[in-house]
Amino acid sequence: MSLYQTKYQSPIGELQLIADDENLLLLKFIRSNNIENFINSKFSNKKIYSKKNQILNKTTSQLSDYFLGKRIEFNIPINYVYGTEFQIKVWEKLRSIKYGETLSYMDVAKLIDNPRSYRAVGNANNKNPISIIIPCHRVIANDGNLGGYGSGLKSKLLLLNLEKP
Repeated sequence: MSLYQTKYQSPIGELQLIADDENLLLLKFIRSNNIENFINSKFSNKKIYSKKNQILNKTTSQLSDYFLGKRIEFNIPINYVYGTEFQIKVWEKLRSIKYGETLSYMDVAKLIDNPRSYRAVGNANNKNPISIIIPCHRVIANDGNLGGYGSGLKSKLLLLNLEKP
């Protein structure tokens, strides 16, 4: 199976995308020089072509619509190439958080029937392989503060403000 990659310049920073012929596998903010090391660790021994395919074209088109305020849901097929069973359970639950809404880490922990795991939920958010489409930016602290965000709180705030009605 072939892998393809492209970069997308969003209003809040450059994104790295990787897909196979059927699914989006990675959508990460490029914030550090370690992105190549990260990609090599997750996709070791696989040739990645630096060109778009149908999945990447669809993803970048939907991202553009999202940032223009024309899209509130993504319909991109995804596949997890890494993650523990717990992390994947959290990521799947995050996909149910609607555009413009937020939940706390505690809320998500309760939704996955593990109410004491709110810190682990935060860690799973930090490891999210498909930013924006798996909307970890919609998870905030129990006290209403933003909490953390792997791409920085400024990016999280910009995404949340973009989704305000």
